Amino acid sequence: MKITLMVCSGEPEILWNAFRLGNLMLEQMEDVTIFLNGPSVKFAALASKQFPLNELAKVFTLSEGVLLA
Repeated sequence: MKITLMVCSGEPEILWNAFRLGNLMLEQMEDVTIFLNGPSVKFAALASKQFPLNELAKVFTLSEGVLLA
């Protein structure tokens, strides 16, 4: 199944949950695309120790997830 997650928020917790959900779906052998729109495009700048967005995005893309911005 092909799944697209669209994120339009600049809240780190929402981005963190979107990447976690995308990674979980990739583990279940789904084709997953995350489309970042608006403030979510700057996810790298929103990363923190509590919300390690860069690490989750790296795992997502290395697991053959598609990240569009």
